[in-house]
Amino acid sequence: ALADLALVLWTRFLRYNPEVPDWPDRDRFVLSIGHASMLQYAMLHLAGYDLSLDEITQFRQWESRTPGHPEVGRTPGVECTTGPLGAGFGNSVGMALAAKMLAARFNTAEQALITSRIFMFCSDGDLQEGLTAEAASFAGHLGLGNLIAVYDNNDITIGGRASLSMSENVGERFQAYGWHVQHCDGHDHEAIAVCYENALKATRKPSLIVAKTTIGIGTPTKADTPAAHGAPLGEQEIQQAKANVGWPENEKFLVPDEVRKVFQQRAEEGRSECNAWQHQYRRWRKKNHGQAQQWDWHWNRSVPKSLLKELSKTLGNKEDATRNLSGMVIQTIAEQVPAFAGGSADLEPSTKTLIKNAESICPSSMDDANLPDPSFAGRNIHFGIREHAMGTITNGMALFGGWLPYCATFEVFADYMRPSLRLAAISHLPTTFVFTHDSIAVGEDGPTHQPVEQHWALRLIPNLEVWRPADAQEVAAAWYACLESANATIPKALLLTRQTIQHLKRPSNFQIGDILRGGYVVADCDEEPEVILISTGSEGGAVQEARLLLLDAHLQVRHVSMPCLERFEQQDLEYQIEVLPLSVFIVVVEAGVTRPWYQYADHVIGINEYGASAPGGELMERYGFTGKEIADEVLDILEDDEELADALMGDPPVGRA
Repeated sequence: ALADLALVLWTRFLRYNPEVPDWPDRDRFVLSIGHASMLQYAMLHLAGYDLSLDEITQFRQWESRTPGHPEVGRTPGVECTTGPLGAGFGNSVGMALAAKMLAARFNTAEQALITSRIFMFCSDGDLQEGLTAEAASFAGHLGLGNLIAVYDNNDITIGGRASLSMSENVGERFQAYGWHVQHCDGHDHEAIAVCYENALKATRKPSLIVAKTTIGIGTPTKADTPAAHGAPLGEQEIQQAKANVGWPENEKFLVPDEVRKVFQQRAEEGRSECNAWQHQYRRWRKKNHGQAQQWDWHWNRSVPKSLLKELSKTLGNKEDATRNLSGMVIQTIAEQVPAFAGGSADLEPSTKTLIKNAESICPSSMDDANLPDPSFAGRNIHFGIREHAMGTITNGMALFGGWLPYCATFEVFADYMRPSLRLAAISHLPTTFVFTHDSIAVGEDGPTHQPVEQHWALRLIPNLEVWRPADAQEVAAAWYACLESANATIPKALLLTRQTIQHLKRPSNFQIGDILRGGYVVADCDEEPEVILISTGSEGGAVQEARLLLLDAHLQVRHVSMPCLERFEQQDLEYQIEVLPLSVFIVVVEAGVTRPWYQYADHVIGINEYGASAPGGELMERYGFTGKEIADEVLDILEDDEELADALMGDPPVGRA
């Protein structure tokens, strides 16, 4: 159904150069309908990208470059990983925003370095997802005129007609969002071309082309049926379809010379456009050394070598909520890292993520798409209460390039964003997700706003680093970890407190780089440890107090802070055993669910139920997260287990006999 729409786009409008696939000013093509991936692979092959016909024949096979859904980094020319419906739509909005923001910085009336358009194909299924409504509303509000969405309106889903579950007028819905909307026959090449031309002229609004298509068109029995959607057509159906259009019935993977010629001509036009851009770019660099340096900072996502020390110095040993400490760090980063930008889902005052000396992104006010638009010169993005779209848009900014983006909300709402987190991890994106209000210490808002299971729900996502810093120095190190180029292919989640935390008292030989190992010894004992207390986040202060009480009870106790378990697990085994020796009684203290921690711990002090509405300090006390409660629980365990107590101490703890 999409073939005609793709053919017209790739042979007449899309700007690309297969020989320079990372050309910064290329157009981006996003297939939000990820299950139609073979269409994209066919286009990439015909366009001259490094994707052979042999690789096309390995569709959906082990280690092939043509997986079942498009994967960025696996297939040349694929701009983003899609599959979960709606995700590509949100990513496209992020790409369009990223391009607008870069254009506002580098385009002039004399020359435009960033003129990229984002073309995205979406389906009935995409438009049924709530994510798409969120992202479309955001794009329409900002007037992202460099975004063109093509809606494959074939009225077919896996379960039957889309009309079984969808009856609204999609075009009118998008007009209400502020989009430029057109309708056409999705198999009429000239009508399609006119729609693309009109969309490119609508520079102050994103465009939606509602293309009425027939799925499986040309097949004798499966056209316009769900059978053409989710399963192979079958050899007999394919042969009859070929016969219907005069194609050799027994030829497989045939590409006629005239087809290759059309694509080669368009690729050559793209090469010429790319070469002209590179010539213009080199001339611009010679005349604009300062701007050229800024360009490099953006596209290389550069971070000053001194940033970690600067962040450490900024915070010192301040005792404050880690969200507030993070807010201070954000200001320092913004001063030193031009590519740093982001925002929150209507929670800027609560998450402390507003860049104070920067403007906000606001609706477009320019008719000429190639002129710098001051509406996009800021760095603060107001996503509104659209958490899922916020995640996909932020990922889209990372995919476009030139930005180190972040987004923020309360940790309990991370569940709204889980698909975005997962796709960021699959795609190896340098996206930072800031989650504040990270425990029952949120207090009076009650269990609906108190994360309990979320810490581990996030840690269970492969290739996502979850940082839960305990104090100012750990906040500084965690933010540096989010930006350092050595880990630019791993997205990060920061879990931050609402309540004030204690400063951890560290040994004189402490270096802030120790924190970047994910887990380290905060305070040690005079002899070999008998008990190790592991803390994360705000519980570090209580564990610090508990350790002193246990020392008074004649136990040898080591305190280990574990701000990032994933980073600790990357360290060599020798270091891990040095920090957590074998055959030592280990207790983990974290205000969250306990079960996953038992891979490390003999005992876990946590919370396996939802919280309550009460002051945060009272809740932490009632659920056992004070120094005295922690120390008493450890002593009770040792008292109940005489064999363990004898092995550790030889005698019962002082005052507990």
